Amino acid sequence: MLKPELLERLIEFRHERDWEQFHTPKDLAISLSLEASELLEWFQWKTDDEITAKLASNKREELEDEVADVVAYLSYLCHDVGIDINKAVAAKIEKNALKYPVDKAKGRSDKYNEYS
Repeated sequence: MLKPELLERLIEFRHERDWEQFHTPKDLAISLSLEASELLEWFQWKTDDEITAKLASNKREELEDEVADVVAYLSYLCHDVGIDINKAVAAKIEKNALKYPVDKAKGRSDKYNEYS
């Protein structure tokens, strides 16, 4: 997800502030959820046209900040518990390919256990 040098900067940023003590896996997961909720707020109650306009405005930076917060907490969590995010995503794609075969899933939003 993050380039190695950016992850290193992120980890060093945290270390310089002695924040590791607050970053238990549980608290990182909670923070990740909270930041994801803040990301959702950016879109809440907006029509597609309003979102398009907002993306083209100076409000876009607020969205980028929320995305960065989500990525930062996810990166800390993966780093701290030893998850290689690239391997995890690749494995999940393989699992989902089995659950959602193209011939059954293409163009559909049903959950895999609802296919007829």
